[in-house]
Amino acid sequence: MSEPLEANEAYFRFLDELRSSGQTNMFGAAPYLMEMWPELTREEAKSILTLWMKTYEKGYRGLATTVT
Repeated sequence: MSEPLEANEAYFRFLDELRSSGQTNMFGAAPYLMEMWPELTREEAKSILTLWMKTYEKGYRGLATTVT
């Protein structure tokens, strides 16, 4: 999966809301992505989650990173 970071914004917003809810430890959030977006494979969900974690502290908007 190699998409511009902007293409992941819906996933990142979902992960932000999931984190705020306290529903799960974020290390276990990949299945929540897969439940919300059934077309995602486990590997894609993990890649999205990893990128969200890497960019969370800095804020992900405007970064030119991609998911690989």
